[in-house]
Amino acid sequence: MASPLGMPAVPPRTPDPPWRTAWDSALYGPDGFYRHHAPADHFRTSVHGSDLLAEALLGLARHHGLTRVVDVGAGRGELLLGLHRLDPTLDLLAVEVAPLPPGLPDAVGWSAALPERIDGLVVAHEWLDNIPCHVVEVDGAGRPRMVHVDPATGRESLGLAVDDPGVPASVGGWLDRWWSLAGREPGARAEVGSSRDQGWAGVVARLGRGVAVAVDYGHTREQRPPYGALRGYADGREVDPVPDGSRDVTAAVAVDSVAAAVGGRVLRQREALAALGLSAERPPLSLATTDPGEYAARLARASRVADLTAAGGLGTFYWVVSGVGGVDPWPAG
Repeated sequence: MASPLGMPAVPPRTPDPPWRTAWDSALYGPDGFYRHHAPADHFRTSVHGSDLLAEALLGLARHHGLTRVVDVGAGRGELLLGLHRLDPTLDLLAVEVAPLPPGLPDAVGWSAALPERIDGLVVAHEWLDNIPCHVVEVDGAGRPRMVHVDPATGRESLGLAVDDPGVPASVGGWLDRWWSLAGREPGARAEVGSSRDQGWAGVVARLGRGVAVAVDYGHTREQRPPYGALRGYADGREVDPVPDGSRDVTAAVAVDSVAAAVGGRVLRQREALAALGLSAERPPLSLATTDPGEYAARLARASRVADLTAAGGLGTFYWVVSGVGGVDPWPAG
């Protein structure tokens, strides 16, 4: 029996690398996508277009008396630029593999590595979905196997079964706990989120006192995508996820697993922004008569907030929020 990709149930060992290896090279290797491409050139996120997300995070930082903000996977510094505009007194640090972009104010620090200790607010906005994962697929005999990929073409092949001694035990262990493929049909797939759990736990471990917020698109145990969530993006559109360095390669995050790794709380973005004081309520129509300029400004703001909180859109993103050093991170006000 063959899988939907036409793979044999018991394939020969493949010379191609496993997805996690090819993915990591495609994004972060010497010629990797994130070393040479600005994310805003290829896809839109909540930090592009307005300072509203920065405003909400500033409110969270001020609530806890935090004056330092570290942005992990900072892109070209858009979020920190927004924070700097709102409060020039903040101590801001971008952590990003790309070189320092031109025109960034001196007030925004730039580093390829996290500090050893952080006292403040740590934010990772759409960073976890770009942490490479192992990919597994159920073969024709019902066994989950490692998926390998040709980095140049995206052609896939199946490798060892996840319970084979040659596969790290963490792969099968994570699947058993968070994304079981037992009894699933051939072709069912999953991205193994243990690398995301470890990555975010490593960030939170650097906090001395403060709050850590990971914002991303994702899923929980009740709504895992049956065939995985691996995607590619380039030039503003979805493309095949070929790990050749020419495009973003991403997959939705198992946010419940990430939260469990750090003792964090999971919220939807629309809930988080509402708790931080952002409202999409339209101004009263009477204001259009008494103060047309104020009405137009408040209406435009409400529209931007609505975009960030829309059901089925950015509002369904997840926030994983953790407090360290005696900080109870939520609610923020």
